[in-house]
Amino acid sequence: MASAKLDLVLINPGNKRQMYQQLGASLAASEPPIWAGLIASFVRGRSLSVRIIDANVEGLSGQETAERVKEMKPGLAVVVVYGQNPSASTMVMPAAGAACTAIKETCPDLPLLMVGGHVASLPERTLREEAVDFVCTGEGPYTVAELAEAIKANAKSYKDVRGLAYIQGDVVVQTPAAPLVTDLTEMPGLAWDLLPMERYVAHNWHCFQSVDQRQPYASLYTSLGCPFHCEFCCIQAPFRSGERLMGLSENVSSYRMWSPEAVLSQLDVLVNKYGVKNVKFADELFVLNKNHVLGICDGIIERGYDLNIWAYARVDSWTVEMLDRMKQAGINWLCPGIESGSTRVRNDVNKGYKQEDAISAVAAFKKAGIYVIGNFLFGLPEDDLESMRETLDLAKELNCEFANFYCAMAYPGSKLYEHAKREKLPLPDSWSGYSQHAYDTLPLPTKYLRGEEVLRFRDAAFTEYFMNPRYLSMIESTFGTQVADHIREMASQKLSRKFG
Repeated sequence: MASAKLDLVLINPGNKRQMYQQLGASLAASEPPIWAGLIASFVRGRSLSVRIIDANVEGLSGQETAERVKEMKPGLAVVVVYGQNPSASTMVMPAAGAACTAIKETCPDLPLLMVGGHVASLPERTLREEAVDFVCTGEGPYTVAELAEAIKANAKSYKDVRGLAYIQGDVVVQTPAAPLVTDLTEMPGLAWDLLPMERYVAHNWHCFQSVDQRQPYASLYTSLGCPFHCEFCCIQAPFRSGERLMGLSENVSSYRMWSPEAVLSQLDVLVNKYGVKNVKFADELFVLNKNHVLGICDGIIERGYDLNIWAYARVDSWTVEMLDRMKQAGINWLCPGIESGSTRVRNDVNKGYKQEDAISAVAAFKKAGIYVIGNFLFGLPEDDLESMRETLDLAKELNCEFANFYCAMAYPGSKLYEHAKREKLPLPDSWSGYSQHAYDTLPLPTKYLRGEEVLRFRDAAFTEYFMNPRYLSMIESTFGTQVADHIREMASQKLSRKFG
């Protein structure tokens, strides 16, 4: 008896070497493709058969990915262009484009859809530049399911597939917007059984307590979206069309939460089936809703799980009660977006907290026994050399257990991208140039500095912070000599840059 035809395959593209250079080999995490996993669980709920190819973690080339797709003989192939964090969609595009080209050359008659934050931001450009038949103009689940169902039913037209764009003749046709998945029980979590769980690896810093034990590892969302409006952020891009359908104004952002019970159900599977200890709550902002946070933490504590979790926070969205409960639950790392040490620079991009908020937040996190990975951003529109120096000085004063130093990028879907296009500011020539660690990285220029100057400052700041004797002394006393040596080795690795 012949087996049933596979309805669709979801493909997670990626090229860690291109995005992270040598850092991708050992320092960067290898994370499960959250959106591919979520879409898979959604379409399963509509009785569609689905598989996932995680080309990123398996190190598959575009051609190898295409051969895998050919063997599966799906009715629809979907390349999912979401990255490891909300701003990481655009830099996945080179690998996504290569996969699409190879799939179309190998399986020319196979319908091919591209979905993701970058795609939703630039649907027409994506259609015209990439070897795809369709692109998704929203977040994805409804569009993917409805297109797969239409193909399965041999539909003569795709006009009833919501959130779809395609070229007819030389005209781009866009169907009505697809709704957001507001009932998250329809998307109960990642389809973990479709993923190569043994391959995922935590970030180096996430496991400073036991630096050689970075596996097993998993990341998941407990919420979708962010109610804030930082102008450098593009997280809401795939949600905007669905938000308009809901009647929300441009000044209101959707924010959806899985129930604590649903999150705990996923953790039960990860712990009891896959032996996962290291976990990332990948929400753009996990530390926000008190009842949500405490509900999840209480469930973890009741189960007695020994987890090592990290999550994103703001410097103004926590309480002491939340911190204490998070630490009890195994949330050992919090990552606040501190961004800039200059009030003028922060206010210009709607990051309106006070400097003392950042200082008191980091102190409170540490008092609760939680390690801090601070996010700092150079090259915002009002930045000059003096204000960037203020940011670096603030980072050194806070002396977080780890720090991310980023350059401001005009990611498609962000207010900064709209500003850059209006002002005709120089942008990267290729999508890989939006990656923070790539050879061709090109940050956004500020009102006072060229992008190359921002990048040069960022790379020097990275070395200055991590080689700072005060920082290394703190690391050695907290985590031991092995981790301090690891930091020194990491800081000695210089990225090759085309600019800067």
